[in-house]
Amino acid sequence: MRLRDKHGRYITDLRVSITDRCNYKCVYCRTGNEGAQYAELPFSDYLRMVRLFVGLGIEKVRLTGGEPLLRAGLVDFVRELARMRTLDGAALDLAITTNGHLMEDLAEPLKKAGLRRATISMDAVDAEKFARITRVPNGYESVLAGIRAAKRAGLEPVKVNCVLLRGFNEDQIVEFARFSRAEDVVVRFIEFMPLEEDRVWSPEVVVAMDEILARLNEFRPVRQLPNTPSETARRYTFDDGKGEIGIIAPVSHPFCGHCSRVRLTSDGKVRTCLFSLLDHDLAGRMHRGASDQELTDYLGSVVGQKEARHHIGEAGFIKPSRSMVHIGG
Repeated sequence: MRLRDKHGRYITDLRVSITDRCNYKCVYCRTGNEGAQYAELPFSDYLRMVRLFVGLGIEKVRLTGGEPLLRAGLVDFVRELARMRTLDGAALDLAITTNGHLMEDLAEPLKKAGLRRATISMDAVDAEKFARITRVPNGYESVLAGIRAAKRAGLEPVKVNCVLLRGFNEDQIVEFARFSRAEDVVVRFIEFMPLEEDRVWSPEVVVAMDEILARLNEFRPVRQLPNTPSETARRYTFDDGKGEIGIIAPVSHPFCGHCSRVRLTSDGKVRTCLFSLLDHDLAGRMHRGASDQELTDYLGSVVGQKEARHHIGEAGFIKPSRSMVHIGG
């Protein structure tokens, strides 16, 4: 059996949060405080749950957080994941999303363990703006070093994610275009979504895709690149083919109709959409002694009810009870 929801979408991508701790306090995510933590499970629990998903057709696994590089034993965990095989006998496509602060020393060991790709969050290419957004002084150079280490290790294509917020970093769009061309990385701009702890989201703060494209075209003409239907980003390059920009626009141009993803939170809950109002307690059933077959049947029923789409911007939209850091990016 392969996971398929009631809308006919096959589920092939799993995002696994292995912690909701983070060493950054980005303004679009965290409060000024540490924030309540749900849980971190032993890696053995995540391994069992991932195996169940892989047995149901998952082909891509992305490790997230919080900040996943904070977890001791991460390299060994990646090595165990790399031993798994899909239903077609292929190795899993293993990736990680990280703030990159600790990546300089971990990129090479993670690559050797079986990690294929890295996405690193960096919301400005200016150290002062970076510190204002992350509320971490002197972090910019560490993240830049992490990006370069990921490239040296071959975790490519290295993608650099930038969440745009009006009043903070919309003036960085062209600077990131230059950065993509100079560093040979894929820069991806992400529209700000209502998943922050501080409840500061409003439509006025969102820098939408059309504005991003307009600013890029002022720098150099852009042309769109082909992409698969389930990709979250619309991909672009410049007229000379140098540099790549992705735009993830869930607010202004939703892509729910082709969604192939589900999420596993750090405390072992399945979330079928970032904006789900319900958690499905896979770890709880596992800890109460459910067999693999019982858990597999449960996953099939949960994914079968995956939402058709989110409702951002619509009347009656209800924000999830968990913020992004407690869901998993």
